[in-house]
Amino acid sequence: MLKIQMFSSATKVKGQGVGSAYTELIGLLRKKLSGKLEISINKFSKSDISHYHTIDPLFFLTTFFPGRGRKIGYVHFLPETLEGSLKLPWIIKKVVYRYVIAFYRRMDHLVVVNPIFIKDLEKYGISKDKITYIPNFVSRDVFFSQNTEGKIKIRERLGIAQNKFVILGVGQVQERKGVPDFIELAKKLPEFQFVWVGGFSFGKITDGYNELKKVVDNPPENLIFPGIVDRIQMNDYYNAADVFLLPSYNELFPMSILEAFSTGTPVVLRSLELYEVILKGYYLSGKDVAEFEVILRNLANKSELINEMCQKSLSASNFYSEDNLAKIWYDFYCQQTEMVKG
Repeated sequence: MLKIQMFSSATKVKGQGVGSAYTELIGLLRKKLSGKLEISINKFSKSDISHYHTIDPLFFLTTFFPGRGRKIGYVHFLPETLEGSLKLPWIIKKVVYRYVIAFYRRMDHLVVVNPIFIKDLEKYGISKDKITYIPNFVSRDVFFSQNTEGKIKIRERLGIAQNKFVILGVGQVQERKGVPDFIELAKKLPEFQFVWVGGFSFGKITDGYNELKKVVDNPPENLIFPGIVDRIQMNDYYNAADVFLLPSYNELFPMSILEAFSTGTPVVLRSLELYEVILKGYYLSGKDVAEFEVILRNLANKSELINEMCQKSLSASNFYSEDNLAKIWYDFYCQQTEMVKG
């Protein structure tokens, strides 16, 4: 049995995708591979593999301890993907960015959730031979499509009108997520109901905090900000929506997209190269507010298009299945352990 030591503080800050990805992976490994893996979390005992999910300074220090086994780093972000997320003084930003790369370089091997970022890591002097692509996933036990009756009850519970066409956005309230465009669309489409689930996970250092906070506190009549919602409740919001819209400018592999797929909710994204690599054919895309507006109107007026995109979401969910990902992770861990023995 392989001994896997997980290092993570991902669940300390609510409302961020890293925490969701970590929670999903731990759940998957314990559910599907309980007889093959012995998993510990934030312990300092000897292990075959030390899997680092977050880049805490204390975790960095543990990489110098004996008995760590193979050191695996999970790449959930790069310095450039932090732009538009946090507003930091330039000197602190420079130190943080250097530390992020130093942490990744300290690893024996890295796992990326999107293959497009392999070339970005190479620019930092990390060989592609030390990088493996393994996609994110979500559990269908947590995220699933409700029947019509169930969706009606969910809207009643959430206070959302049954006759409204609902557009859902999910993520931290920040510039990088495209929240200003989401707000602008709500103003342009007053007949639709817009809901953005998420909040200021990092408080006042969130990029664009002052302007966005004004809107969150006093939104347009057709825009709701429920704030940060417990993950167990998120399935209700996806099932209450007619469309999931993520106008983000920069991502790796958002968990919210997979959650929407798993619930059979049509997905609309900004036209980004990274989505083309991993999600091509499963979503509709636009480059700006004007194109998003056209797409949303088409979806609201064409039931056949909604049905088509619902099926595409479910097809995407099948591709990123738990059974498939469990095998990929187990094979990866075994391969890394063999490299230590070799």
